[in-house]
Amino acid sequence: MDDLRALVRRALDEDIGAGDATTLATVEGDARARALITQKAPGVIYGLQAAELSFVALDPDARVERLVAEGLWREQGGPVMSIEGSARALLSAERTALNFLAHLSGVASMAARAVRALEGSGAKVLDTRKTTPGLRALEKAAVAAGGAVNHRAGLYDAILIKENHIAAAGGIAAAVKRAREAAPELAQTLEVEVRDPEEIEEALAAGAPRLLLDNMDAVQLRAAVAQVARRASLEASGGVSLETLRELGDTGIEWISMGALTHSAPALDLSLIMEALG
Repeated sequence: MDDLRALVRRALDEDIGAGDATTLATVEGDARARALITQKAPGVIYGLQAAELSFVALDPDARVERLVAEGLWREQGGPVMSIEGSARALLSAERTALNFLAHLSGVASMAARAVRALEGSGAKVLDTRKTTPGLRALEKAAVAAGGAVNHRAGLYDAILIKENHIAAAGGIAAAVKRAREAAPELAQTLEVEVRDPEEIEEALAAGAPRLLLDNMDAVQLRAAVAQVARRASLEASGGVSLETLRELGDTGIEWISMGALTHSAPALDLSLIMEALG
């Protein structure tokens, strides 16, 4: 919570700077108001806490009421949050609150669409490290709220040996051996990126429990599934979109990682309408 408060404070400082010139010039200091945030498009709401903290940071006495549960798909949208407090605080916090809420709800909505696309296929969609700097924890929480699966949180909690690691280590076998020796506690997370049948066999021979099939189309993925024959779990990655998810999921792989969940999720359409209180 302290980290989130600090993040919200930085966002407010970035927007307000030396002062909200328009609000200070036009609104009396003792004026009070009520605001209503509304969801205007289909999707999943996430980020209510960040939005709430944006208002409370400027008016500790603001009364905030959440009008929707996070993580639920709403086809028709509707009320999201009501806030009552200092009119100046509501106006100055409006954009920061909506920026957090619209972006995180967009990520959750993209995740929910991806999960829907894979229903019945047996495959699950994963997020990646392609996140906004400083917002990874929030974006990954939004992915989970949308029903998708969080992959590694960072470089510290899993071993993913990619092509550049392989090149630097002198080959797949050498990279896997060194990784096991250096971090035995992460051995069960060990995954190797492979690009063709030869590299698949190298990784299997080295004992990799999971393979990342890089930039393979559906035909190549089906062939890889048959080649591996359950000797390792399989993840597809590279250029995945909502339009291609189902075709990839029907190949028999277990996981599909999708950077677009976080780096290309469109913001959910929200509005904030305010009314003055006598």
